[in-house]
Amino acid sequence: MRLAIVSDIHGNLPALQAVVQDIGRRGVDRVINLGDSVSGPLLPLQTARFLMASGWLHLAGNHERQVLTQGPGQWSAADAYAAAQLDAEALAWMATLQPNLALDADIHLCHASPRSDLEYLLDTVEPTGVRLATPDEITERLAGVTAPLLLCGHTHHPRIVRSARGQLLVNPGSVGLQAYDDGHPHWHVIENGAPDARYALVERGPQGWTAALVAVPYDAEPMARLAAQNGRPDWAHALRTGTMPRQETLPAVG
Repeated sequence: MRLAIVSDIHGNLPALQAVVQDIGRRGVDRVINLGDSVSGPLLPLQTARFLMASGWLHLAGNHERQVLTQGPGQWSAADAYAAAQLDAEALAWMATLQPNLALDADIHLCHASPRSDLEYLLDTVEPTGVRLATPDEITERLAGVTAPLLLCGHTHHPRIVRSARGQLLVNPGSVGLQAYDDGHPHWHVIENGAPDARYALVERGPQGWTAALVAVPYDAEPMARLAAQNGRPDWAHALRTGTMPRQETLPAVG
């Protein structure tokens, strides 16, 4: 069995289309999307329609939940833009998705961690920045999940880690946004250093599960221009470079 894993598309339809084209030559059996699919200043409705027609298995991310349960004055700028663009059909589709799912005895899916759609599973945020989570931290955040393969997203940071009990933990990174900053629980920056769209391949073989992280080049400039046009120069810089701008006057990605 070979699976393609995507996550954190954030309305970047051209990046998603580049990933889909790459997946098409890999001979995968199934595509799984771990959520945060549409929020952001890009193409939320067009991306939602593409995904609704895909036939993939989809999870909800924290941004799906926030768009559906929050409102004006509570939304981040990214969620407010998506909420204004999405139609009733897209919102109804989003409402059917869940953030955490045991696919079978072998595979567990979650947007962030099994216990929260906001918790970093494989990374830990400290006042000084982001570091790789310790085995004990990961064990606690797994909340008793024992599946041999666990797939998570949320951090936009491609990672392959083994748990203390030998489980393969895979974060495919982000299809649509390769850098961001955030203030929870402390201000921190995630940067992948290149604009390429990211996804993962996992495969079950004679020795168990194996995984590979894939970076796919695409023309990010139209999406960078659209982000800037929609008042998000920070997104424009992240889309072009995979890094965050250093000017303190720019608003945070959110």
